[in-house]
Amino acid sequence: MPSLFGRKVALLDAVAGTIALAALVGVVWSPKLTNQLARATGSVKTVRVQVDARHLPLADPEAFLQSARDDQSLSLIVRNQPAGRVQVVGVDEVQRQLVELQPDGQIVQADNPTAPELHHVRFDLEAQAEVGPSGIVFGGTKLKIGSPVELEGSLYRVNAMVSGVVLP
Repeated sequence: MPSLFGRKVALLDAVAGTIALAALVGVVWSPKLTNQLARATGSVKTVRVQVDARHLPLADPEAFLQSARDDQSLSLIVRNQPAGRVQVVGVDEVQRQLVELQPDGQIVQADNPTAPELHHVRFDLEAQAEVGPSGIVFGGTKLKIGSPVELEGSLYRVNAMVSGVVLP
């Protein structure tokens, strides 16, 4: 065995030292410490995110919208990983429109009557996220338009997709 300071190092001592070093690296690079460092350097900012939940079969759409508006914050799950809580700014139902071009050149719009029992809901959310050159990082995961997310409130859990990101 190699000697260290005049002593021989056993294999078991080397393994224990490696494990201790790995634990130290894990503590230094933990997400909480990284978050604290990001806050200290000013890279954590308030961002607005729009999330669309499409094709929701709702028995009582008005009660769902009111429940979603009453929730002050929601749990956000990004790519099956809990990412923390976000503040609810607004919740609106999005009406899909049919657009028809008439022979005389006029454009006629009407509500889509094909699926009245399926609802589209847009959540306007606000959160503290790390803003960097590659976009925003929320809960250790990059959050971009098109990212699948889950929103969990007091009475619901819905699958949704990020449809808008507003940087400060």
